[in-house]
Amino acid sequence: MPERTQPKRGPAVLAFGGNALLPDPFHPEGAEERARELARIVVLFLQRSSGVVLVHGNGPQVGMILLRVEATRERLPPEPLDVLVAETQGSIGVLLGRSLHNAIRDEGADVPVTTMLTQVVVDPEDPAFAEPTKPIGPYYEPDHAERARAELGWCLVDAPGRGWRRVVPSPRPLAVVELAAIGAAVRAGEVVIAGGGGGVPVRRASGGALEGVEAVVDKDRTAALLATSLDAASFVVLTGVPHVARRFGTPEEEPVDRIAAAEARELLAAGEFPAGSMGPKVEAACDYAETTGRDALITDTASLTAALDRRAGTWITPEEAP
Repeated sequence: MPERTQPKRGPAVLAFGGNALLPDPFHPEGAEERARELARIVVLFLQRSSGVVLVHGNGPQVGMILLRVEATRERLPPEPLDVLVAETQGSIGVLLGRSLHNAIRDEGADVPVTTMLTQVVVDPEDPAFAEPTKPIGPYYEPDHAERARAELGWCLVDAPGRGWRRVVPSPRPLAVVELAAIGAAVRAGEVVIAGGGGGVPVRRASGGALEGVEAVVDKDRTAALLATSLDAASFVVLTGVPHVARRFGTPEEEPVDRIAAAEARELLAAGEFPAGSMGPKVEAACDYAETTGRDALITDTASLTAALDRRAGTWITPEEAP
């Protein structure tokens, strides 16, 4: 692989899934240690960047809240989905922010850490609203699923062998409401936890008023939007595997160490990267690479140090290799 110049020093945007903090919702006691591990990664980025934006997922955490909602549904009115996303932004932000503060202090640095409740504007006419695809919450038995469909108007899909699961719209984020505040903090060298769970989805009503929307925005898409809007010097998506692969999970699996965004999009269109797993990550990396002209990285935490030195991970580039 040819040597490439280091990106200009500037803010970094790092996206990671909610499973990184809480892989098993029924055993949350390990979340604090996992937050400390992520904090050490952020310290690594602070050594290479002038500020860091963290965008976390919230799948397991929303699932836990929905279980509580189900358990109390006869006594308490359920909260709308946008409010639930905001709740996870706060709970994860407290846990992660505290661990980051302690880890950075242990390194002898004095860097402010801010958790910012973040709203993202979506288009109410987005086609995603007509075809919900984002699974959330627990799996239900058929009779429970039928009641939820009839009484609550939920859309549910059958996951063979596991049960029925609620699916909700996942519209594309168009703008981050708090972008100016996030940008000011990160350009000052701070660590900002923002866009958690993809952000709280809102739409602009007449006169510009904001209204909550029942949807879940993909966190990788929101992370890419933040990275491009902030003109970030680097964009990294942390996932559960060390690299992107063609024919993943088959005997012909082939790791991808470097690929141009145009080719990656062709593979996306051909169904090479599933919509429910690697697809949004590759799409987000392509958006960043094509918009900024800089490379984006997809890898896991164990491979990150080597990947930042171009010895691991998958780099998605704005153009073909010379």
